[in-house]
Amino acid sequence: MKDANFLKAHNARSLWHPMTAPADSLKSPPAIITGAQGTRIRDIDGHEVVDAVGGLWNVNLGYSCQPVKDAIAAQLDALPYYSIFRGTSNDKVIELAEELRAFFAPDGLTRAFFTSGGSDSVETALRLARQYHKIRGEAGRTKFLSLKKGYHGTHMGGASVNGNVNFRTQYEPLLPGCFHIPAPYTYRNPFNETDPARLAQLCLQALEDEIAFQGAATIAAFIMEPILGAGGVIPPHASFMPGVEAICRKHGILLIADEVITAFGRTGAWTGSRLWGVKPDFACTAKAITNGYFPFGAVMIAEGVAQVFESDESGKAAIGHGYTYSGHPVGAAAAIACLAETKRLNVPVNAAARGQQLWHGITALKAKYPQIGDVRGGHGLMLAIELAGPGKSAPPKAQPGQVQAKAYAEGAMVRVSGPNIILSPPLVITEADAATILTALDAGLATL
Repeated sequence: MKDANFLKAHNARSLWHPMTAPADSLKSPPAIITGAQGTRIRDIDGHEVVDAVGGLWNVNLGYSCQPVKDAIAAQLDALPYYSIFRGTSNDKVIELAEELRAFFAPDGLTRAFFTSGGSDSVETALRLARQYHKIRGEAGRTKFLSLKKGYHGTHMGGASVNGNVNFRTQYEPLLPGCFHIPAPYTYRNPFNETDPARLAQLCLQALEDEIAFQGAATIAAFIMEPILGAGGVIPPHASFMPGVEAICRKHGILLIADEVITAFGRTGAWTGSRLWGVKPDFACTAKAITNGYFPFGAVMIAEGVAQVFESDESGKAAIGHGYTYSGHPVGAAAAIACLAETKRLNVPVNAAARGQQLWHGITALKAKYPQIGDVRGGHGLMLAIELAGPGKSAPPKAQPGQVQAKAYAEGAMVRVSGPNIILSPPLVITEADAATILTALDAGLATL
């Protein structure tokens, strides 16, 4: 391995980082992470902190999940790769599909289409939604509806249904036929409504209005996160997603649940859809499906949708879509082991308990620091602190990074997204880990 001086000097010389301007890495060198154990990460200088980001919402079981590592190693020896395109398959992907069928049965999802990650899963669901309507003779259903503030990855399809300008403006024009309704975001919304239940109804009315305006017969699907993640951790009122489901059913519109973050226990329920009692037509998954140890994802498909594809005799159901690494045997082996460990540990229980600890902690910090405009959470290990200036104005641009830097020095890695400080630690964090995160945040906020 190159020495520390080489790595620090060359980080931005030949490397562009995702989700930042290339010049930023030249001006402000990032933390270079070289090791991890349990729920902690260690940088090139030996500084060790609790990872309150959980990698990128995906290392649910921490960095020492030996069963997943062993499964990857064993599969590399047995079959390091083979395609599952037409005419071939592999043993591990068949086994995984059966395991996922059982896991997602309460959500009404019975088939799996495998991908390389979350953005791939979203792209797949959007494509299959359009194809579903074409098979059924409703080729005019091509439009997509989604939420402002929603995040659905970085492909052109995902960027088009994204509801955040940061992922859209520099890449326009995007996919035509994508329209957005207000998110049930009590702190900032066009209705100036702070009551969550009332706001949910107003957003549902906006959805009905948009459907009427566009014409239901032109709309393929509505896509949403059960709890909005990258947009700032926005949990809807419990009535909202069931209300969306009912409206979609009434108008023949498919419901795509973007569960890339929320599946596998993060919300304190096994899936975000299950948290709200909803059965979507598609669920996009990735991230925690392999604990972040291998790039992998799956789109789970409802039985009713599957039957339309499987009973077609016109040829329209042939899926002209897939990825070189769809159903990768190493990823499938990792996912089988990860799912088994996730269930063995019953991670939603700890996610709910530690989530409540952090929720009470950041609520107390809001009372202490006037620079905090809003705190959001209450459903497992998805939480956010939104900084704000007077009258809910935007905070000084440097403030969130200032809090992050001090928190890191004090023992916790947190994530900054716009004015938000986001917490998404591994689902196996301890009570002491959560206390460390809160202490570090307190120190960071004290610098404002």
